[in-house]
Amino acid sequence: MTKTLRAGRAVRTLVATAALASLAACSGVTYAKTPLPTKPATSASKPPAAAAPVSCSNPLQSYDPLPSIPTASAITDGTLRKILDRGHLVVGTSADTYLFGARDPLSGRLEGFDIDMARAVAKSLFGDENKVQFRVITAGDRIKLLEQREVDMVARNMTMNCARWEQVAFSIEYYHSGQKVLVARGNPATTLEDLKGQRVCAPKDTSTLDNLKKVAGVIPVPADTHTGCLVLFQQGKVDAITGDDIVLAGLAAQDPYAVVTRAPAISDEPYGLAFNKDDVYLVRYVNRVLADMERDGRWTAIYNRWLAGALGKAPAPPKAVYGR
Repeated sequence: MTKTLRAGRAVRTLVATAALASLAACSGVTYAKTPLPTKPATSASKPPAAAAPVSCSNPLQSYDPLPSIPTASAITDGTLRKILDRGHLVVGTSADTYLFGARDPLSGRLEGFDIDMARAVAKSLFGDENKVQFRVITAGDRIKLLEQREVDMVARNMTMNCARWEQVAFSIEYYHSGQKVLVARGNPATTLEDLKGQRVCAPKDTSTLDNLKKVAGVIPVPADTHTGCLVLFQQGKVDAITGDDIVLAGLAAQDPYAVVTRAPAISDEPYGLAFNKDDVYLVRYVNRVLADMERDGRWTAIYNRWLAGALGKAPAPPKAVYGR
């Protein structure tokens, strides 16, 4: 090993140590759980009927938006009424996906594209974008916390697909991504196929890891988060990381030894905001918010604020598909 490589590994180890310290600091933060509604049991109570299966010929197809944003007093939907009476929205998100959902180390405030999406919904509901309680979750937490109603909404770069529609409901697509590969500078690999025999990290319980496991000869290494993958990469325990393009762009911005390859994305990753599958009215409300944001330019402004530096100026927003 050359002196330059040893020096580079030493710097990367220091970066990894700092990242671990940051994660440890974040883990001390506690988040209040959303209280679950209780209903007195009676001898005449019947078990709830099983939800009807969700038809899914197109995972991008969501529910029609409300015709307009109703006044708070006009909302009678049970789920949304409870949120309004509580006084804040509870949103599951990431704290370590730079540019999408990450904690500012100085202010401690969560910020990024997904965070601004959630704040826009809170602004519509309460007239105040700060009336949102963020709960930091892993990718593996997303579905179970929605099913358990511990969060009202998930804004955590979640890919829409038919299998997930069986478990949760999605808004219209609000961001379109694609799976790519991050390697160390000097690594000649550009695609996953070029990494046969090498260790490649992806977060647990993600479509990214599912796609990785389909590549013959690559050694998949799961981690709880993409930041966990970055730590393993900086420690030399994996040779590459795979993930959605914007996630990898955020990782590369934190490590001068990392680069996202120029190979085309190997998948389409349409992101949707996720909800309990029974909360159809809430999805329709949020679809109205997203449609208004796309029309009046707020979506473009948020994109340019967070992503233009890494990906260039905002494209047209993803085309909404309704009619579910």
